[in-house]
Amino acid sequence: MNILIDYGAGDGFFAEAALYPDRHLARITSQHKGLYKVMTNQGEKLAEISGKFRHNAIALSRYPAVGDFVMLSLPEADAGHAVIHHVLQRKSAFTRKAVGLEEQTQLVAANIDIVFICMSLNNDYNLSRLERYLSVAWNSRALPVIILTKADLYADVSHILDEISALAPGVDVVTTSINDQSSHDGLRSYLKPGITASFIGSSGVGKSTLINLLAGKEVLRTSQVGQDDKGMHTTTRRELLLLPQGGIVIDTPGMRELGVEFVDLSRSFADIENLAMQCRFDDCTHGAEPGCAVKRALETGALDERRWANYQKLKRETRYRGLSSRQLESEKLNGMFENIGGMKKARAFLRQTDKRR
Repeated sequence: MNILIDYGAGDGFFAEAALYPDRHLARITSQHKGLYKVMTNQGEKLAEISGKFRHNAIALSRYPAVGDFVMLSLPEADAGHAVIHHVLQRKSAFTRKAVGLEEQTQLVAANIDIVFICMSLNNDYNLSRLERYLSVAWNSRALPVIILTKADLYADVSHILDEISALAPGVDVVTTSINDQSSHDGLRSYLKPGITASFIGSSGVGKSTLINLLAGKEVLRTSQVGQDDKGMHTTTRRELLLLPQGGIVIDTPGMRELGVEFVDLSRSFADIENLAMQCRFDDCTHGAEPGCAVKRALETGALDERRWANYQKLKRETRYRGLSSRQLESEKLNGMFENIGGMKKARAFLRQTDKRR
């Protein structure tokens, strides 16, 4: 049996791999300082990218990441590293803005089937943060599942479940408690052989603890949570882990830094997008225009003020994607005067006012 099936390789990846008959299929399980640890049908190997690949990679997002399936050449008699020549088409991808590089994205992890969005039922629970995580998850093309940890700390969990059901209809929610080991069985039902999952959430919500429970041993170091309910990120290297009962987990510390600069909010805020389509004017700014369906929904209470404010905030973040500092400043000024048609109309208004003086 091909071991790569256990590591998530399906018919699509095998079919694409057949286009490179002189190469070997592998999945990247870890990355550290330019070297990759990969799983092949011949076992685990160390690999590096070829000089040609490095020359042709025009963007950071083209480089291999943990979870990627790649085609490589193997060294003879294990002398030296394997060499990565191609990255196969990704079925999902989590990206973030590259530090210090304008208009560049960095891949955090690839080919994830399920993303567990973790929130603890203490001071971490926050609907606006949940909306952000859902936007990132839907955009990646992975299936989101919400995990509520530390359920023993909250008296009325049913109220929380009702809130989430209204915010994210159709998204599964699993509640867990460290005092009830059977509560974690719900997670195992998602992690079937060949299925890859990852965890996102704030520090201290119990992501490493959950992964250790699924693995049946301490594969990730955990830390204590302070009195302010904030924890420390205890993992620093992205790594793919094969679980004993089947299924795969990608531990990705970089997932906590995922932004919304590159996401489409239409799925996580479908209700607001649908309201906007009902406005009288196609270019409605949802400010002073007559016939604004969004404004009417806010006035009647059909649309929650908090949700609307968070949508606007995330929308601004996506609008600022890839702008230079000068463009960014201009866009922010436009946002300040959005209700009167933007900065251009504001300047015209000021000039008209000066003439009247």
